Amino acid sequence: MTEAKLLSDDLLRQIEDTARAQNRKPAEVLEEAVKQYLDKQSWVDFVERNERRARALGITEEDVPRLVDEVRRESRDSRR
Repeated sequence: MTEAKLLSDDLLRQIEDTARAQNRKPAEVLEEAVKQYLDKQSWVDFVERNERRARALGITEEDVPRLVDEVRRESRDSRR
């Protein structure tokens, strides 16, 4: 059985061209790209998780300014 290619030839070529243009190794370009993807995915997951939580609590987008004001007011009051 042959090992499946992880990246297409075209994508590999683009990575190598980018690395060469930036005087970097292809592995560095790939590592940075993967880190950025994972950071973005982490943020997307966070947003989706909290949107589900807000829906479950019956919170709408229109409620957000009022809730932010309430939290700020409570925080201000607790510092006094």
